[in-house]
Amino acid sequence: MSLNQDIFLAINSFADYNEIVDVVMIFIAQSMPYFFIGLLFYLWFSDKKNEALFSGYSTILAIGINKIIGLFYFHPRPFMDNLGITLLEHKADNSFPSDHTTFLFAISIMLITFQSTRTLGKITTFLAMFCGITRIYSGVHYPFDILGAFIIALISVSIFIRFKDKFYPLNKIIIGLWNSLLAIIFKRKNLNE
Repeated sequence: MSLNQDIFLAINSFADYNEIVDVVMIFIAQSMPYFFIGLLFYLWFSDKKNEALFSGYSTILAIGINKIIGLFYFHPRPFMDNLGITLLEHKADNSFPSDHTTFLFAISIMLITFQSTRTLGKITTFLAMFCGITRIYSGVHYPFDILGAFIIALISVSIFIRFKDKFYPLNKIIIGLWNSLLAIIFKRKNLNE
């Protein structure tokens, strides 16, 4: 057995012992991306639009990298190898790297790079790691899928940090369009009153 499988079995062996713990772990494994999406909306509406946009950019690139990896490399999920206990239903598709945790890490690591969201980024990075563990616990990912997700997210964030200045003009356009849309909406609202 490989190290990847050994670590998987060590974490997954806790599954199916306590129904409450299983329910909590499944909930976190499935719902954490929605929490992060809500967080991006919060940042957008709390005047941290650049932070939200760069987090979005890094996420899109990271997931894109995952898709490219999937074209050239296939790794089965644990249940496809008849290993462990599976608590979540999942398609029998490529396991490496985990899209769920790539999404979470790409947002959280990017938030660390901004002074205004550094503390939030550290907290969300911890949440991303914990969600990765829940994906292993639930039987749908191997540990190296989560490690791969972290590395891909780190690469994606590094690319955008390197070329950050090139994207501020695009951000200015997007934010300008948003402000124009709001102005139109509020103008129509005031006309109707």
